[in-house]
Amino acid sequence: MDLEQLKQILNLVREHELSEIEIEHEGLRLKIRKNGAGPPIVALPAASAVPVAIPSTPPAALSPAAAVSSTPSVQVSEAAPEAEVELAVVKSPIVGTFYRSPEPGAPSFVEIGSTVKKGQVLCIIEAMKLMNEIDSEYDGEVANIYVENGQPVQYGERLFAIRTR
Repeated sequence: MDLEQLKQILNLVREHELSEIEIEHEGLRLKIRKNGAGPPIVALPAASAVPVAIPSTPPAALSPAAAVSSTPSVQVSEAAPEAEVELAVVKSPIVGTFYRSPEPGAPSFVEIGSTVKKGQVLCIIEAMKLMNEIDSEYDGEVANIYVENGQPVQYGERLFAIRTR
């Protein structure tokens, strides 16, 4: 991917007011997310790990209408072709309070490293005095738990990362 292609992608993000876009092409993964402040940041593959700042002023070729007040951040990383393992993120379907176990003092539904099957209960989210079981949509192993027990969660907030099989 050359600089001109990167500029075209950034123009599309600005033009269509996208908040996030992720592209994978020929072993190169590009993720662009608007963060609302500061210049875009390009993160190179882990091997070179050198952050580079791109000037926040748009190129002269851009029309003033194409400039957006919140600039996107860009992360570029090499996709590991031999790594077929994929992390699936389970997000909260509702606003409420996150609980890892069915009741106080009981063991958690899952821990980091636990093997889960599709349909297995991962946690409970309490919303308006109703206990909602959140089931796994994937078979795999719990790689990360993003929320602490008893913490409030928002709609779409990350709860778990599952290494799919």
